[in-house]
Amino acid sequence: MPKISLGDCSLYYEEHGSGEPLLLVPGLGGVGAAFFKQIPELSKHYRVIVHDHRGCGQSDQPVMKYSVEQMTQDVLRLMDKLKIERAHLLGHSTGGAIGQIIAIEQPQRLKKLVLSSTWTHCDGFFARIFEARHALLKQAGPMTYLRGTTAVLYPAWWVAQNDRVLAEQEKQQMASFPPAEVVLSRIEAIMRFDRREQLSRIRTPTLVSVAADDNVTPAYFSEALAKAIAGAKLKVFSQGGHLLYHVIEREYTQAMLDFLKSD
Repeated sequence: MPKISLGDCSLYYEEHGSGEPLLLVPGLGGVGAAFFKQIPELSKHYRVIVHDHRGCGQSDQPVMKYSVEQMTQDVLRLMDKLKIERAHLLGHSTGGAIGQIIAIEQPQRLKKLVLSSTWTHCDGFFARIFEARHALLKQAGPMTYLRGTTAVLYPAWWVAQNDRVLAEQEKQQMASFPPAEVVLSRIEAIMRFDRREQLSRIRTPTLVSVAADDNVTPAYFSEALAKAIAGAKLKVFSQGGHLLYHVIEREYTQAMLDFLKSD
């Protein structure tokens, strides 16, 4: 199992395929395996790199004050360790916040950027969602948190149709759940994120994508990002929820390939 030391932390990562490097950066759950439906197809065309965020999955899980800036530095240090000067980056949700920071502060490290189901800042809706998730974990424990999270990450009909699969997924997530203090700190980190004033500096070719029925990062966030970033393209899928890459995986993956391969 490949792990790489960043000095103060070791990250778990995987590489698949060959060609131009493509980083798939996951969301709050922070586990690279979340892209398991995309990796086989994308790795036919690219050198795909996925990693578990610090605090998540098989990476080290220090109890500390997390921030999106720290998560971003981990991605850049991972690129340095793997001797990747420039890469395409597909960042989903929290991964999209990381992508925004790199595009603003280190644009020379990016070829193309996909901001997938992400947000601009913690507004009244976002605050209520994540205050509730924070309280759920703190007061009711990890399994209730995981089940409640499932209910908002996917479309209602998809949860109903995939109840057994999702119950098994929750059981597996419970078995490797990080210290609650880590998850709580990561929630607090994403609630502090706000780079709206710098978005106009982004010049990286960018695709902003979201599902119309996303109940975690609603489509208006993606519309605002596409409007603020010069030349950005906006792709709104008709359905799929927040984790649309699990629900409409073929349509999603093809749209990502179409953008990455376009001139």
